[in-house]
Amino acid sequence: MGMSAGKSDGEPMMEMNTTPLIDVMLVLLIMLIVTIPPQSHAVKVDLPQPSPDRPMDPVQPQKNKVTIEPDGRVYWNGSEIDLVTLRQYLDQSIQISPEPELHFQPNPEARYERVDEVLAVIKRSAVTKLGFVGNEQYRTAF
Repeated sequence: MGMSAGKSDGEPMMEMNTTPLIDVMLVLLIMLIVTIPPQSHAVKVDLPQPSPDRPMDPVQPQKNKVTIEPDGRVYWNGSEIDLVTLRQYLDQSIQISPEPELHFQPNPEARYERVDEVLAVIKRSAVTKLGFVGNEQYRTAF
């Protein structure tokens, strides 16, 4: 703490020493900060529970996967479908906002004709988010 003497002519000092006052205020501020409880922003939400009697929607909102087996069978998210059902699922998926990704993964042994048929159905349905999955399996073919 600093001390100062009065002027040389003997007059009393008119300035107040504020250093102890600032120290006390800082200690009080730290005590106030420590004792404030932390804020919690928890919101309780009751979400609907899936019921076993209602089947799941075959069109997923994030991504869907079309696979083709060597024998020509077409699968949509693991369920076997025909080309008419594929077109219906694709029409449903483009109605969702944002449009889900469509992952296309033909088996390397699948016939080109069948892959071409499925790609033609996908193209006619106006799907804009199409990705080919599993291209690394074709590296050894060439």
